[in-house]
Amino acid sequence: MLGNAGAGAHMAVMDPAMEVFDRRAVRRHRDRAAPTVGRVADVLRDAAERLVDRLDDTTGRFTRALDVGGRGVVAPLLRARGIDVVSCDLSPAMVALNGGPAVAADEEFLPFARASFDLVVASVSLHWVNDLPGALIQLRHALRPEGLLLASLPALGTLAELRHALAEAEAALTGGAAPRVSPFADLRDCAALLQRAGYALPVADVEELRLLYADPFALLRDLRAAGETNALRERDRRVPPRALFPAALAALPTEQGRVAATLRLAVMTGWAGEAPRPD
Repeated sequence: MLGNAGAGAHMAVMDPAMEVFDRRAVRRHRDRAAPTVGRVADVLRDAAERLVDRLDDTTGRFTRALDVGGRGVVAPLLRARGIDVVSCDLSPAMVALNGGPAVAADEEFLPFARASFDLVVASVSLHWVNDLPGALIQLRHALRPEGLLLASLPALGTLAELRHALAEAEAALTGGAAPRVSPFADLRDCAALLQRAGYALPVADVEELRLLYADPFALLRDLRAAGETNALRERDRRVPPRALFPAALAALPTEQGRVAATLRLAVMTGWAGEAPRPD
């Protein structure tokens, strides 16, 4: 977030001018974060539980799921429900944390055959994808008829405090501001993205996680531990001014004497074909 063969074999290569994110950097950041992601497992699990709990609102019966970028927390939640799980991640090191069948795969060029799964769960894992509609289409193709997609991704408003503080601090120090926090989707656009990708009954709503830190620098350490450091293609590759992060963190709002950060997650649900009818 802090600046975030098979089905794709026949697809045209994306025009580099349309690429917002550096996918090689995304993979490097996730490889680097694999040994440390356990430090943020509680936050990732909270987000995943909120998403997986949506299964309780459906009448579908799911037996085989694809976990996209679950970082070791989604697959166990699904297995606890008696669902067989295959995990995939852009990072070979990260996907190895999931246990069970796992594939190192690019979300933009998925290797799975049509109708391989009856459930896809992508918890906070699609926000570094350049062609999100294309990735959603590929995930729909991987679903069986009456299969369900559950996805969450950071929405507009996520890390708004940090984005504003960094921009203000850098402008004061250098007279300009480089992009340092990923752009996020507007919640209003998320259901439209699902509809555009061919899902039935597309729904998007929001889950908000409020994080409080006694040590402001712990926020930056957590983003790094999760593999969420800056992967914008047009990121500034120069070493930032020494005073930038201390100045920005000092300007963050506080609650109960702690620095506050907001994760505003767009939760997206859609069906491949018609939703199953109640028994």
